[in-house]
Amino acid sequence: MTLGEIRRAWFIVKTFLTYGLDEFIPQTRITLPIRLWRRTLFWVPNQHKEAAAGARLRLAMEHLGPVWIKLGQMMSTRRDLFPPHIADQLAMLQDRVAPFDGVKAKAQMEKSLGGPIETWFDDFDITPLASASIAQVHTATMKENGRKVVIKVIRPDILPVIKADMRLIYRLASWLPRLLPDGRRLRPAEVVRDYEKTLLDELNLLRESANAIQLRRNFENNTLLYVPEVFSDYCSETMMVMERIYGIPISDVVALEQHGVNMKLLAERGVQVFFTQVFRDSFFHADMHPGNIFVSYDHPEDPQYIAIDCGIVGSLNKEDKRYLAENFIAFFNRDYRKVAELHVDSGWVPADTNVEDFEFAIRTVCEPIFEKPLAEISFGHVLLNLFNTARRFNMEVQPQLVLLQKTLLYIEGVGRQLYPQLDLWKTAKPFLEDWIKDQVGIPAIIRAVKEKAPYWAEKLPELPELVYDSLRQHKRLQQSVDRLATDMQAQRTRHHQSRFLFGIGATLLLSGTAIVLKRPELDFLPAIMIAAGIVTWLVGWRKTN
Repeated sequence: MTLGEIRRAWFIVKTFLTYGLDEFIPQTRITLPIRLWRRTLFWVPNQHKEAAAGARLRLAMEHLGPVWIKLGQMMSTRRDLFPPHIADQLAMLQDRVAPFDGVKAKAQMEKSLGGPIETWFDDFDITPLASASIAQVHTATMKENGRKVVIKVIRPDILPVIKADMRLIYRLASWLPRLLPDGRRLRPAEVVRDYEKTLLDELNLLRESANAIQLRRNFENNTLLYVPEVFSDYCSETMMVMERIYGIPISDVVALEQHGVNMKLLAERGVQVFFTQVFRDSFFHADMHPGNIFVSYDHPEDPQYIAIDCGIVGSLNKEDKRYLAENFIAFFNRDYRKVAELHVDSGWVPADTNVEDFEFAIRTVCEPIFEKPLAEISFGHVLLNLFNTARRFNMEVQPQLVLLQKTLLYIEGVGRQLYPQLDLWKTAKPFLEDWIKDQVGIPAIIRAVKEKAPYWAEKLPELPELVYDSLRQHKRLQQSVDRLATDMQAQRTRHHQSRFLFGIGATLLLSGTAIVLKRPELDFLPAIMIAAGIVTWLVGWRKTN
């Protein structure tokens, strides 16, 4: 470790102790040295004894900076790994965090643009409109067309801090399986690896720009979702310029109700937006927490969502989509045998999994849930329970499903906040059934024919030549096979002859040797037999080669 890393490590340790996070260390024999070091060497007192454990963890992460804030945000979504009193506190990290100096932000923008910001923009506001753990946004007006925009800029000098912190976080993750009784199930190294990839992806605003452009194109002229326009000519890895939007934050239920928004329709459309992204487009916004979702002021009776911050997106391949949709429908119908078979067929669990045992485990977990009214059942938590059950049967981790689960939990949480009576099952089932029919029915065949028709038309003139070449190659292949079979038969014949000659040679050698030992006076006959045996062996050896 470098001197800078050592200083950073001490700062992190000191912060953890200042907020009393050492109480998270389990009381086991393995952790005894750490607890002794805490009491003898690290004498920093807990200065926040009055705060709850979850609150102290959140405050410590805020104090440590962007990397730890982002880690806390991600941990808050893994309610399968962390108890509610921890996850609820960490969820507060999704709100506004302290901004950095607007002068530094302006300098970063000018470095990216290659000149004074006034060359391209008017009315630049040095005070940030909003700030997050990785970046912050400022408002301005474009000179060329007078449009109101927001300029997003990455926090300066954040990459070295991220790299140093990630090395330390990896070290902590490597210790957890040995320190915690349930450490291996938590798979800390895997969690940190996913977090690192997410973090580095968010540092590249060109990537976010491309994601936003794709999502906007998918919902162009759509009443369900609006994505702000990105002005890619001004974008770089550290800067992004997009249309400024005006909407009501999705978390401000009071403002939505005062504006006369149809809350039931809004909640149902949130579900439709999610499933449309996943199953129609195979491209979904995977960071749809309340801070990234707004509702348009226009047409409150026909509400439209506005989505920002497309730094994290997910996708599913064709097979995953089909298996997932069929899983959902099987759950709707409480067909647990089908769920178990689908998991095996998809390769999510090993092929040698006992389907009967797996079916019984799924039924044991899910049947009590279905005793409740459908409107009281959490779709996201059913999916979570399914994954946890499958994990006991050595289900391989599917990163795309983790993102999907996280996003579904976000969507369902927002939907129930807007309209507590939301029946997500009733909303989702028709969509999924129609999608399945579209994928395997007559429309799917017609669509496949249309997609392949240009290729077939291009290859049709070549068809006679392809048939001729195929027949000729088949003839050559048959000749090669016949030749190989003949050669193999000849080789087998030679081997048989060789074994026969080796047997004859061995018999002559042994017989000649026996005669020499018993009747030495008959030297002529044994010599002939031994010589004949040697000659026979040599002939057999030549046939072998």
